[in-house]
Amino acid sequence: MNNFDLIIIGFGKGGKTLAKYAATQGQSVAVVEQSQKMYGGTCINIGCIPSKTLVHDGVLGKQFSDAIQRKFNVVSALNSKNYHNLADEENITIFDNKAQFVSNNEIALYDKDGNHQQTIIGDHIVINTGATPVIPQIKGIESSQHIYDSTGIMNLTKQPEQLVIIGAGYIALEFASIIANFGTQVTVLNRHESILPNEDAEIVQAIEVDLDDNWINIVHNVETTNFTDNDQGVTVSTTKGDFHADAVLVATGRQPNTDLNLEQTDVQLGSHGEIKVNEHLRTDVPHIFALGDVKGGPQFTYVSLDDFRIVRDQLFDTGKRTTDNRGAIPYTMFIDPPLSRVGLTAEQAREQGYEILENRLPVKAIPRHKINNDARGLFKVVANKETGHILGASLYGLQSEELINMVKLAIDQNLTYDVLRDNIYTHPTMIESFNDLFNL
Repeated sequence: MNNFDLIIIGFGKGGKTLAKYAATQGQSVAVVEQSQKMYGGTCINIGCIPSKTLVHDGVLGKQFSDAIQRKFNVVSALNSKNYHNLADEENITIFDNKAQFVSNNEIALYDKDGNHQQTIIGDHIVINTGATPVIPQIKGIESSQHIYDSTGIMNLTKQPEQLVIIGAGYIALEFASIIANFGTQVTVLNRHESILPNEDAEIVQAIEVDLDDNWINIVHNVETTNFTDNDQGVTVSTTKGDFHADAVLVATGRQPNTDLNLEQTDVQLGSHGEIKVNEHLRTDVPHIFALGDVKGGPQFTYVSLDDFRIVRDQLFDTGKRTTDNRGAIPYTMFIDPPLSRVGLTAEQAREQGYEILENRLPVKAIPRHKINNDARGLFKVVANKETGHILGASLYGLQSEELINMVKLAIDQNLTYDVLRDNIYTHPTMIESFNDLFNL
C-alpha cells in the first residue's frame, strides 16, 4: 500500500494547483484522475475554455467547422500542458484510475474495466471531482441519437441547421447564443414564465430582445414530453406542439459528482447531493477537504482557485482564509453581448432592507460603442444611500466581463461609489462609462 502526504481526487483547478504547491513544499502527492481527457479539469477541457473559444469565433463570423477544429487544438494543448505541469514534478504521482473510498484514509483505485489495481493511503485527502450534467427523465431521451449535453454539443463536427435546447439557464443561453452566431436556428424550451429570474428585470428584457433579434426563439411555460428520432433528425414533443431539430442540447443543470463510495467514510452530503464542508472547506472528517463544484455553491473555476487558497492556508499557513471572508463573487454569462454581475440588484437590495441609490446607463450612451459598432446593452448599479457603499452592478454589454472585476474590487475594499465616479479612466474605453454610471 502506497502512503502519501496528500491525495487529490480529480484534476480540477483547485486540486491541481494545490498538488503543485504541496509538491514544492516537499510533500508526496497523489493525483487520481479517471479520464485522461480531463487532465486540467472541467474548465480547460469541457467548460470555460472550449465554450469561450467558440463564443469568440462565432462573434468573429468564423465557420463552424473551423471553430470546432480550433477548439480541439486549444483543448489538446492545454490538456497536455496541465498533465506535464504535474506529472513532471518529482513529488507528484498521477494515477489514471477511478477512486473509491475504503475508509476515511484509504482509497481503492480501479481501472476502466472495474478491476482493482491498488489501495493508497493519505494523511490529507482532497475531493475535487466537479459536477456532471443533470439528465431529466423524458421519454426517448436515452434512445435518441441526436441528444447532447454541454460536452457533446461542442464535439459536433457538422453544424446543425436547427438546434433545440431543453432548459433556459445560464449554460443553455450561452450555447443558444454561441450556436446562433454560426447561423443555426435555435429554439429554447423554458419550463418557467421567464428567463434569468435572479437578474435585473429590465436587463433581462433587453437580453430577450437581443436574443430574438439573433433568431433565437424562446418558448416559455413549456414541458418537454418525448423525443422521437426520424430520417431528418429528431422531433421534440412538448405541451406547446412539436419542434424539429438536427440536434438537441439538454442543459437542465449540473449536479455534484460524488460517485466515490462515500458510504465507507464519515463524509456527509447536503440536501442537493453536495459534499458538506465548513468555512475552511473541511468535511465532517477533518483531514478530508472538498474543493470546487462538488461542494456546491457557485460553479466557477475561479471559485475553485480560491478554494485552493483556503485549503493551502489550512495546511501550510495561518488558516485565516475562509469562504466567509473571500469577498464578493462576480460572474459573467457569455451570451452576445455578455452579462456580468456582482452583488445585489436593486430589487434584492430593497428586499434586504436597504435604502438605495441606483442608476442606469444604456451602452448606446457610451462613446466607445461607436467604435465597437455595437449599441446593445444596459449598465445598472446600486449603492447604499446611507453610506455610499456599492451594493451591486449588472453590466450587460461588450467588455462587461472585464469591467465587473473593478466593481468587485471596489466592493471588497469598501469603497464608496464616488471613488469610481471620480476616477480618471483612459479614453475611448468602456470603463470610462463609470464616470456617468456611478453618478448616483
